[in-house]
Amino acid sequence: MIEVKHVLDVLKKTKKAIETNNTFELKNLSNQTIHSSSIQQDSDNISIAVTIYALGKIFERVNFRSLKGWDNFYSITIKSLNNSISALEKNNIEEFRNHFQFIAKAINKISGKLKDYITQVFEKARINKASRIYEHGISLGKTAELLGVNLYDLSTYAGNTGISEVPLTKTMNAKSRIKLTEDFFK
Repeated sequence: MIEVKHVLDVLKKTKKAIETNNTFELKNLSNQTIHSSSIQQDSDNISIAVTIYALGKIFERVNFRSLKGWDNFYSITIKSLNNSISALEKNNIEEFRNHFQFIAKAINKISGKLKDYITQVFEKARINKASRIYEHGISLGKTAELLGVNLYDLSTYAGNTGISEVPLTKTMNAKSRIKLTEDFFK
């Protein structure tokens, strides 16, 4: 983990956003983290971005709160965030990782429809955030490797979203490159 102070700040804001049901803030926090993840290609930041994005999607679905297991999922999430924050304050990165990963593992503590829904949200969150990293200029193969997603699923998603059409990911055609080279030597 490279940016401990930044991650600590993000986790504190994440906890507050969950407690105040501010799902918009959760998405913003995820986007901030994915930007630094793209630059650093740090697996901890990537995991944080995916988890926060997934939590934003989960908490915006108000109908989930009436499903069996919701209270357990909520309390595990808050407890894991508290423990993660505490571990980072002590600069104990390994303990942080264990506590933070427990949020995703909390899915195994619930059952029924809620488990299925939350599992789907986490899977889609990984693909979505992978496409955002790709948008920042990291290759599809590297992005798929960083997030542990299927390259086919990622390329299909990126193709459908138009991310591959973003000007930063397009190269110049041959004629434009020749013109640029000629202008350079004038």
